[in-house]
Amino acid sequence: MPLVLVAALTTGYAQKAQPLKVINTKPLVLATTEEVQSAVLGEKRVLNIYLPEGYKKEDTTKYPVVYLLDGGAEEDFVHVVGLIRYNTQPWINRFPRSIVVGIENTNRRKDFTFAVPNLDFVTRIGYKPEHFPAYGGSARFISFLKEELQPYINSHYNTSGQRTIIGESLAGLMATEILLKHRELFDNYIIMSPSLWWGKESLLAEAPALLKKSLDKDIKVYIGACSKDEDKIMYDDAVALDETLKKYGGSRMKVYYDYLPGEIHATIIHQAVYSAFRLLYPHTETQY
Repeated sequence: MPLVLVAALTTGYAQKAQPLKVINTKPLVLATTEEVQSAVLGEKRVLNIYLPEGYKKEDTTKYPVVYLLDGGAEEDFVHVVGLIRYNTQPWINRFPRSIVVGIENTNRRKDFTFAVPNLDFVTRIGYKPEHFPAYGGSARFISFLKEELQPYINSHYNTSGQRTIIGESLAGLMATEILLKHRELFDNYIIMSPSLWWGKESLLAEAPALLKKSLDKDIKVYIGACSKDEDKIMYDDAVALDETLKKYGGSRMKVYYDYLPGEIHATIIHQAVYSAFRLLYPHTETQY
């Protein structure tokens, strides 16, 4: 008898069920997108900007800024913002609440590579010279960061002065070039699977001399390397970068090397960025 009763009740509810009625819809806003005109680059650029929870322009609270290369909405922006937003919740409190500036690409192979005399080296990594119809624009892109973007962000948002840059692959090459040639621009460098094969590892060869330049502030560097079974060249270059920085970087440069054998070039970013922030930022107490 009880089984019959349950069946009858279930049937009754099924008969009364009505389709859900939508009462209201609204966008789920994660960030804002700004289009700016760069005189240095001679083109419009798109910035995706995430502001931490509780951010108010009129407040005196200042926030670190994370500059994300490959920062388009269809690139790495959403993934990195998700990691930062989750880990800045008060019951976790692993990272400081931060502003994230994602720089959307127009031509990353041009912007993130430095000038070279020819492209005969690209075949060893699986490319052909025609894959790089434009290249060698890194000096101009670095000028854009220094002369236009950083001043713009500092003047429009409540920034603390602490700056982090994140780059993977060719963007990792760019972050490494900035570290070696203009390392005063950032306090923290998150470099993942960097394409240091560019120019036959010439940036690595120049590194000892470039690192002789004195610096009057502390720098932290995270180097993430993916599986050496996937790409031995890029793995070896990441190891060489780690060894070079530790040998020639001086007492004010702290270097963290992180080998992630379970990740490949295409999957390294989530685990590496998470690991990098835990290493680079000082311990914070959980607020819960």
